[in-house]
Amino acid sequence: MRGVWSTAGLYITIGIGHILPGGLDHILFVLALFLSSSRLRALVIQISTFTVAHTVTLGLAAVGILSPASGIVEPLIAATIAFVAIENLFLKDMPRWRPALVFLFGLLHGLGFAGFFGELGLPPGQFWSALIGFNVGVEIGQLSVVVSALLLALLVRRVLHKMERPADYRRFVVLPASGLISIFGLWWTVERLVN
Repeated sequence: MRGVWSTAGLYITIGIGHILPGGLDHILFVLALFLSSSRLRALVIQISTFTVAHTVTLGLAAVGILSPASGIVEPLIAATIAFVAIENLFLKDMPRWRPALVFLFGLLHGLGFAGFFGELGLPPGQFWSALIGFNVGVEIGQLSVVVSALLLALLVRRVLHKMERPADYRRFVVLPASGLISIFGLWWTVERLVN
């Protein structure tokens, strides 16, 4: 039988793997949030709100209080990706109500994590270390995506600034990337509804 730390370490690895490379839908949602944030403070608020929300529903589902139906949850998750990305196409700055919406969307994503977490076959007597480890792993994966996107964005902004075209970041990065993410989100929504 595994110890508490060994179990936590294993589930941290599983959580990271669920995001990188396994969680393309989660990666695209986080990138859509990133693209909507023209300021670091807005990004931190959205990512923190999202993290709190999906942690709550993952925990509630893991202890059996919620029982998510994947046939409902998975298309809704895809729709959240499309919604945020499409909104990025029309809004230049994060609206005031966005954190509340991100919280609601995070609740849905947590139910998606719960479906995967429930299929893992938890080790006897190690529920909490597995749950906490998995959630820490998901956060490490999520933060890796955000930090990578931030570094790339800083590089692109620096190049545009040297070219004396700093305003082109939205036109050349935010709009095309959000458009592509919205196509994936809409496609997955339809695909998951049909299947």
